[in-house]
Amino acid sequence: MPWFLLALAIVAEVIGTVALKFSLGFTVFMPSLIVAAGYGVSIWFLALALKVINLGTAYAIWAGAGTALVALTGVILFKEPMTILKAACVGFIILGVFGLHFAEAKTG
Repeated sequence: MPWFLLALAIVAEVIGTVALKFSLGFTVFMPSLIVAAGYGVSIWFLALALKVINLGTAYAIWAGAGTALVALTGVILFKEPMTILKAACVGFIILGVFGLHFAEAKTG
């Protein structure tokens, strides 16, 4: 269950970050509201996951997975360029997230 809560925290953070792009610097109301809700829900689920998952591991996975997903969302949704270097870096982030997950599973 804590890993599911962490996944929900990541999804909510990505939604909030994508809405941040659409808020145009908090000048558009609905996307601005989604930013606040997304980040609020994300922190809430992260806090619940932290009851069981180690702080460093949970935060690194939350930040890393969120970063990778936002980068991929930018490419898909906003037609941002995907260079070989960018793809490799996102791949390294994903590998790191999986590595941290398995390291946590071995220790607790």
